Amino acid sequence: MAIADGRGLPLAVTIASASPGEVTLVEQTLDAQFLAEAPVRLIGDKAYDSDRLDARLAAERDIELIAPNRSGRGKTQDGRQLRRYCRRWKIERLFAWLQNFRRLVTRYERHATNFLACVQLGCIVILGRQFAR
Repeated sequence: MAIADGRGLPLAVTIASASPGEVTLVEQTLDAQFLAEAPVRLIGDKAYDSDRLDARLAAERDIELIAPNRSGRGKTQDGRQLRRYCRRWKIERLFAWLQNFRRLVTRYERHATNFLACVQLGCIVILGRQFAR
């Protein structure tokens, strides 16, 4: 799981098994930030539409959660906030950049700590490429 800024550059990355839902991994990923300051807004897909997560992020971390409503659920956000959802392609671009590293696509590392180190190294390379320009 990753968190990116407005330009698609990585702010935080973590790894986890495929079984837990993304809603349970958000706070763990926010704790693994590269920078000291937290993002103001967190844009997620329909899996992030949770009243409990929204309340925790707003109360404890002062982060606004923007996620479209799941089907069959009433509206919880107005359209003005959801207009920012169209910027979600920037996180998808970060994952596309990470897919350029063969060691991340085919997980050669057996241990999770080694794989996390490779993911973080890939983020360092991405950040280095962006700031070298």
